[in-house]
Amino acid sequence: MGAATDAPTTSASSTTTLSPSIIKKILLSYTYVALWIFLSFTVIVYNKYILDQKLYNWPYPISLTLIHMGFCSSIAALLVRVFHVVDLPTSMSPRLYLSSVVPIGALYSLSLWLSNSAYIYLSVSFIQMLKALMPVAVYSIGVLFRKDYFKSSTMGNMLAISFGVAIAAYGEAKFDTWGVLLQLGAVAFEATRLVLIQILLTSKGISLNPITSLYYVAPCCFVFLLIPWITVELPILKENSTFHFDYFIFGTNSFCAFALNLAVFLLVGKTSALTMNVAGVVKDWLLIAFSWSVIKDTVTPVNLFGYGLAFWGVAYYNHSKLKALREKEAAERKDEEGDDEESGRLLDQREGDVITRRNESEG
Repeated sequence: MGAATDAPTTSASSTTTLSPSIIKKILLSYTYVALWIFLSFTVIVYNKYILDQKLYNWPYPISLTLIHMGFCSSIAALLVRVFHVVDLPTSMSPRLYLSSVVPIGALYSLSLWLSNSAYIYLSVSFIQMLKALMPVAVYSIGVLFRKDYFKSSTMGNMLAISFGVAIAAYGEAKFDTWGVLLQLGAVAFEATRLVLIQILLTSKGISLNPITSLYYVAPCCFVFLLIPWITVELPILKENSTFHFDYFIFGTNSFCAFALNLAVFLLVGKTSALTMNVAGVVKDWLLIAFSWSVIKDTVTPVNLFGYGLAFWGVAYYNHSKLKALREKEAAERKDEEGDDEESGRLLDQREGDVITRRNESEG
């Protein structure tokens, strides 16, 4: 009697107590999130510092992006070819590289170029508010390329996010049309790149971690950026005889950009892409607070109200994606269990037939 009554209490306490391995996993997940937020925060503020004419005053976004891609290409080549840190996918043929990686690299170069250019004209806080349109762009382009299904409820969610961003733009104290167009273009190119990754690479069973991604994509970006750099910024840099390359500033800035790519790999690889989306919302609020308190950018109540609406729209979108993912996993698990039960019944039937034949032969 006593043993029977004590058993439920013991099992309940064991289920509520977290094991050291689970606690370690939770702490590591929070560490990955904190590391990604810190590096993403650092790269954004560092780029703003370099490009802003009131700060470091080096308004050459193509050159800055070119430096980043050259640095990332060199480090990735060393890690792959010299130190053999990761293995390259065997299915990556020259034809696949030209048809898949090159278009992705072209879109990535345009996205980085335009997003860095926007820092010259817009505040850090307002840029983060405009980036809330990323789910809208990804969903719209996914429907256009038939990688996602059109749903009126999801489209209503996208319209709510867009409406919130529109209110934030209406309340922006230092609204610049050209800067907004640059950032919206960067969002559109980045969203197209993400969809094309699913179409051109993921659908063919090719998965790239950040090191192999940089190994393949960064040289493409470097080559594509050379064309506008030679025609637009190189003549200006030649005329600017007072400029001296600061190896510390640009070296540390490029290293932060490279480290951010590794942090993305740790965050998505060890947790999930959804965790990164949630962490991105936290990062955006931190950047808005930093832009207002430290950089002294003007953040109006209308700004915050509009971004608040967009924030809830993005949060609901992430919740819907998580719910759909869980339902899909549950359905797959149910199908697997059904297959196991069916195979078990077939196995029992075969064993019964064998026993019957054996008995008949013995009889």
